[in-house]
Amino acid sequence: MVEILHRYATVRGHRVFYREAGAREAPTLLLLHGFPTSSRMFRHLIPALADRFHVIAPDHIGFGNSDAPPVDAFTYTFDSLTDITEALLNQLGVTRYAMYVQDYGAPIGWRLALRSPGAITAVITQNGNAYEDGFVPDFWKPVWAYGENPGPLTEPAARSALSLEAIRWQYLHGVERPESVDPDTWAADHREVSRPGNDLVQLALFRDYAGNRPLYPRVHAYFREHQVPLLAVWGAGDEIFGPAGARAFTRDLPDAEIHLITGGGHFLLESHLDTVSAYIRGFLTAHQPVPGSRRQVEGAEAA
Repeated sequence: MVEILHRYATVRGHRVFYREAGAREAPTLLLLHGFPTSSRMFRHLIPALADRFHVIAPDHIGFGNSDAPPVDAFTYTFDSLTDITEALLNQLGVTRYAMYVQDYGAPIGWRLALRSPGAITAVITQNGNAYEDGFVPDFWKPVWAYGENPGPLTEPAARSALSLEAIRWQYLHGVERPESVDPDTWAADHREVSRPGNDLVQLALFRDYAGNRPLYPRVHAYFREHQVPLLAVWGAGDEIFGPAGARAFTRDLPDAEIHLITGGGHFLLESHLDTVSAYIRGFLTAHQPVPGSRRQVEGAEAA
């Protein structure tokens, strides 16, 4: 059985929790979670990959077991969350890695790639958006309204996303077999966003989310210039980031591998773990073979 380690690091004065597994000499895969969850969303994926890859999955500040300072003690923006992730990687000595991005993990991952494009060996995006095509209008309309004009008229609709029913919906919508999803997932997420002061943390990130959209042209230019290997494995039933967001990657990365999973939703790992992990293993093995693998040995002999 693969051992998963549960670690803490002090990063820029904040305590950051992360899960780690696999041999450190193996290629590194960074797992970046979305809203409203934590690295807990990768609890089953990590052992499915750590026999061949070095896997790191942090909790963003304000989420899970990482520190959640009040909004007057930390600037909750996607730039700030990226700063913490980048500093954690530097502390761990990770200079080259593939990344798996989902939901909030995507704007953090794109910023990491723009800051250090040579560090990224491959990208797996699981319902992690990078194109206007991906936004499902009915879901995003209240988020855009709140970001443009935060106040008593727009906040209630945004705040409703923190309710138990809304979080449950995130896990179950679009899922063909909802009984396959563990109800502990949305219960745990709701407990965490309901901690005193955490509602203000989440509202701050809602307000900042629109700032990710102007970043997209730079992300697309990065894709075109570097042609990073990319796997998009997407729940076809996602009503937050729709399938058009997955297909859009091929505009800038013609060789991108796209899989739309019928019967899957936003949190695809909860219902289709084996499917997703199989695609990831094949993709990463093709694009960054593990040390000592036949492909790597043959490549060294050819050189």
